[in-house]
Amino acid sequence: MTTKNTDVLIIGAGLTGLTLAYLLKSLNVKTTIIEANTRIGGRIVTKRNTNEAPIDLGATWLVPQQTNVLNLLKTLNIEVFEQFYGATAIYQPDPNKQAQLVALPNNDSVSYRIKNGTQTLIETLVDQLDSTSIQTDTSVISIQRKAEYLEVKTNKQTYHSTYVVSTLPPALFNQNINVTPELPEVITDVLSKTHTWMHNSIRTGFTYKTPFWKHPQSSGTIYANSGPLQEFYDHSNAEQSVYALSGFMSANLHDLGKKQRKQLALDQLQSYYGDQALEYLSYEECVWIAQKHTIKPDNNFLMPQQNNGHPLYQERYLNERLFIAGAETSPVFSGKMEAAVSSAMHVFNSLKAEIS
Repeated sequence: MTTKNTDVLIIGAGLTGLTLAYLLKSLNVKTTIIEANTRIGGRIVTKRNTNEAPIDLGATWLVPQQTNVLNLLKTLNIEVFEQFYGATAIYQPDPNKQAQLVALPNNDSVSYRIKNGTQTLIETLVDQLDSTSIQTDTSVISIQRKAEYLEVKTNKQTYHSTYVVSTLPPALFNQNINVTPELPEVITDVLSKTHTWMHNSIRTGFTYKTPFWKHPQSSGTIYANSGPLQEFYDHSNAEQSVYALSGFMSANLHDLGKKQRKQLALDQLQSYYGDQALEYLSYEECVWIAQKHTIKPDNNFLMPQQNNGHPLYQERYLNERLFIAGAETSPVFSGKMEAAVSSAMHVFNSLKAEIS
């Protein structure tokens, strides 16, 4: 097995890892990204079909208070546009009762989506990383402390790196990577009990030729307390030239097949919109619990956001050479894209103080 040297080794090519690599360009250090998946982007996935609206199946929405990610988008010349909710929503509080069209409360706050899909951010960051080595389909097996560096073994080769930054979901890092010497029990306990954002979510979407839900007596905003679809929204493109509905399906349906989930979703939409809901162009979904490089399912129940942003994630380990970063580790907007970017900035500022 060959051995390579690098200054900073980043585990995970999601938003945190790619943002950190982008920031590190200014320090003129050798950076390597290791990604277990065959694709990059982590929990950002956009499905694009020709002449159809792009469907985001992972991270999607931003709010004005999320300034770090919005500033990054502005720097990269990536446009955002306002999410369309409309003045009303279809609300079904009980499966035995007919859905109602209710007025949405007046709300001055807005949310945004990224033009051409959230994956545009991932693609643009990668385009900036011409000198950064990104190794996909490569899994980190172990990290061992040496006198002057950390030795990282993968399923393909070994790396000697001055610094290592894990951007994996903390629970996945704890389950998959052997660390020598062992990390303090206080941090391994937090790692194992940190809730993973999106871990049991099912994201789905249908594309359509026309936005029939924009009829005055209808809505593309759906809230249902029961049934397969729990939250659904207009997911048309920024130009309002191709159309879609997308949102969240009940996590309890992960054991069903894709065809069964699709039919259940169509039945529910048909009950709201009639037969026009059946005239879809494409159906897309992502069952996140099935993504083995996001989480390993276990029987331990964790409260949503449990241990997200824990103070121990702001510390460094293995002679100050190991950082534990990522969306779950930031105390601000934990689990969101803002947290991923904020975490990358935190690590970058720490490294900059030592390297520059």
